[in-house]
Amino acid sequence: MRIVYLHQFFLTRASASGTYPFEISRRLVERGHEVSVVASDQSGEGRGWRKTIEDGVHVHWYPARYSNHLGYGGRIRTFLRFAWQAGWKAASLPCDVIHAGSPPLPTALPAIYASRRRSVPMVFEVADLWPETAIAVGALQSGPAIAAARRLERLAYRSSAHVIAMSPEMKNGVVAAGYPADRVTVIPNGCNLEFFGVHESRGESFRRKHAWLGDRPLVVYTGTLGLVNGADYLARLAAAVRRRDPEVRFLLVGGGREEAKVRRVAAEAGVLEQTLFLRPPMPKSEMPDVLSAADMATSTVIDRRELWANSANKVFDALAAARPIVINHEGWIADFIRQSGCGLVLDPHDLEKAADALVAAIRDPLWNARARRAARQVAEERFSLDKLAGTLESVFESVIPRRRLRAAA
Repeated sequence: MRIVYLHQFFLTRASASGTYPFEISRRLVERGHEVSVVASDQSGEGRGWRKTIEDGVHVHWYPARYSNHLGYGGRIRTFLRFAWQAGWKAASLPCDVIHAGSPPLPTALPAIYASRRRSVPMVFEVADLWPETAIAVGALQSGPAIAAARRLERLAYRSSAHVIAMSPEMKNGVVAAGYPADRVTVIPNGCNLEFFGVHESRGESFRRKHAWLGDRPLVVYTGTLGLVNGADYLARLAAAVRRRDPEVRFLLVGGGREEAKVRRVAAEAGVLEQTLFLRPPMPKSEMPDVLSAADMATSTVIDRRELWANSANKVFDALAAARPIVINHEGWIADFIRQSGCGLVLDPHDLEKAADALVAAIRDPLWNARARRAARQVAEERFSLDKLAGTLESVFESVIPRRRLRAAA
């Protein structure tokens, strides 16, 4: 198959953010398909399109500056600028299917245009329930803006031959919007088993480089410090943990518009650079070292029910690294953590109770060993990227007319 994948946030392992679109694309290439990606160069440098080949994936980059520090107005302008350019580029590429990844929701517009221009089916990927999430965090507030977003959502679904939902709860949201349930397939973020399955010596080397860590228990957070993440929860949790076990260390690797708030809360709690440490984003290629050094990995969100549907990269990276995952919300991830025993679900409102649970677990070698085995087992059985690529391949085959598949063969 010839697949054109529109994804504004397509990133390689040289980046410090989620690489799911890259990892799934390279696996489709390994299966014999031709994958062309239309993406934004978030640095905003240069003028016009440039092309690279990343592990066999043909990537067309357009400069559209984006960062978590941008305000909502700046983000929307970036989204629309990319959407305008991406439609023309995608329509110029030979393909059998258009695959569009969101967020942002405006990615649907160039995908719809290219799908109709090339007379090929479109598969729409929902990685966030827009506009529900945007409304929940206050990004969309005015009635006209919300109404326009809902119209765009319905247009995206109506124009799709199939929809990919990245969690069961996202599928429920798509179906609730009126899309047929039998045309929605759940394909969550996946686990890169080989990439994160490193020798323990890499974690030991990371620990030796940091005098504040040594052999102490380590809880890590690897990802964006944005509004929806609510990572200041970890600063308050670190203070509660310190009162129980001052040897436990917290490491937050990442950046974003809420970094200053996290630092302020940690400083006021007396844990900044004492038991809680913030370090700038690292390339994805260095993340296996960090997770190998960790006793636990965390993923947090602010207290909004709409965010329980998330499918955060950091969760699946931790599972692939066989590390217990600790979250502070309910939803489908909480369900499989409890069912498998691969981590902890902390109370987002009762820090004292949460600290008791974390300290008891991190100091219990038997619990830790069982949780690590369970994490790796869940990663292999449910979330292997290789298996998920096969599911996505089947979705594409189901929507492409047989005459096109025969021609490709």
